[in-house]
Amino acid sequence: MSPALFSIYMDGLSHALTRTGVGCSINGTMANHIAYADDMVLLAPSVGAMRELLAECERYATEHNMTYNPDKSEFMLMEAAHMPVHIPPLLLDGVQLRQVHKVKYLGHILLSTLKDQNDIERQRRATAVRANMLARRFAKCSNDVKRQLFLSFCTSVYTVELWADYTCAAISDLRVQYNNAWRALFRLPPWCSASAMFAEGRAPGWAALLRSRSATARKAIYVSSNTLLSAVREWDASPLHERWRTYHKPVELGSG
Repeated sequence: MSPALFSIYMDGLSHALTRTGVGCSINGTMANHIAYADDMVLLAPSVGAMRELLAECERYATEHNMTYNPDKSEFMLMEAAHMPVHIPPLLLDGVQLRQVHKVKYLGHILLSTLKDQNDIERQRRATAVRANMLARRFAKCSNDVKRQLFLSFCTSVYTVELWADYTCAAISDLRVQYNNAWRALFRLPPWCSASAMFAEGRAPGWAALLRSRSATARKAIYVSSNTLLSAVREWDASPLHERWRTYHKPVELGSG
């Protein structure tokens, strides 16, 4: 019951922040906070706006006998073409918040540049650890068991559907790691065809996995009544939608 009760307890703060009318615009929809249990992110277009949101949080905490931990709070400035040289301090309960250029929220790594390379590298390392564990512990299992283990532990690529801006090298390294995970589990040579081994093993290759995960995320967003997700759904020109469309481009067949 604790997560549900905590959400009820914090619902008043969510309404108070919304009533300020201060926040960022997502395709015309105002957004100034995202919360999952006690992990809250404030979104503001300027330092002055952020100070107003922090003041609202402090007021709500005082009225409801709550205390924030400034040591676990930080702020990140999204980089733009004309960045200010001096950033005025942001205070929470009288303590100055430290500025960071990388933050991990709900397991997803966000950079001030809005690039996804660091989060892709996080997933590549996680895939390598899982693959080595499976290959070591289940070497003597049947192929059917190994296939099920791979589907359970290696295809759950966390937040892959959110990656929109990254280098070809970063995503290629993860693709190679994903392919090698199957090879290590089934003890296949490194030169064997990735598409052939996944087709024979009835498992999704890397491209198929990207298409499946993006389609699942898109379906969830399109049926959601959440205000923020509705804004994302209607922002068809967003980098996220553009990336998803690249996963589902029709294949041009030759004339021969």
